[in-house]
Amino acid sequence: MARINWVEDADATGAVASAFAEIRATSESGRVADILRTMSLRPDFMLAVNEASRMHFSDGALTRAQHEMIASYVAALNRCHY
Repeated sequence: MARINWVEDADATGAVASAFAEIRATSESGRVADILRTMSLRPDFMLAVNEASRMHFSDGALTRAQHEMIASYVAALNRCHY
């Protein structure tokens, strides 16, 4: 049972709908990830976290695949499905 309220696609209006559209446009999957959706009550924050995530998972000293592998490992250690 989810404990965090969020805005569903069908209920998104105004700033939330705009933020969802922006996230979908830059997402490889074309969807808003649930981890971002948990911040949908604060669309300004949701967009900032999305941008930070995009920078974090871009190639640099580590490849995106390496970033994803580390994130998955840490999530498994924390028993977090994200």
